[in-house]
Amino acid sequence: MDSVRSERRAAARPFVALKILIAGGFGAGKTTMVGAVSEIPPLRTEELLTEAGVAVDDASGVETKTTTTVALDFGRITFDERLALYLFGTPGQDRFWFFWDDIAHGALGAVVVADPRRLESCFPAVDYFESRGIPFVIAVNCFAGARRYRVEHVTTALDLDEGTPVMLCDARDKSSAKDVLIALVERVRRMSTKDS
Repeated sequence: MDSVRSERRAAARPFVALKILIAGGFGAGKTTMVGAVSEIPPLRTEELLTEAGVAVDDASGVETKTTTTVALDFGRITFDERLALYLFGTPGQDRFWFFWDDIAHGALGAVVVADPRRLESCFPAVDYFESRGIPFVIAVNCFAGARRYRVEHVTTALDLDEGTPVMLCDARDKSSAKDVLIALVERVRRMSTKDS
């Protein structure tokens, strides 16, 4: 009898889809992170870099990059039949920022992927989420051969508000990317509990 009631209660719960943004500078590892953690083959809108973008896009530090996201990346993580995270990777170049307001609409929170070779490239994403009150965490993508920073140095360099989580991660690694998403969800939960 109790199991029947439990099943009915579970069946009555609505499906919850939580929208998470994966943002950061050009070449930081956003597309890689979405692909690493998504349970479905991710939707990617990558195009080859062209000569037209040379004068517009800052490719310093990522000169070997040959493609770029021109709209968004999309992935999904399903926890059970009632809960899923939808991951939306944003484009990194300045010329695509007009699209961010549309992508950010309804987002629970964001991961800002920071490139340790060019920490300054994630300033626009940090400013964007701070100005809109969207909770975020910083995921420093530890590229092979890149300088290693201590968490407190990244916090200072990015002038982050107190309590903004900074994590060292490998965007290629599913477990590492998952830890970053868990940290974001925990931050959102703490913030919503504090506000209520």
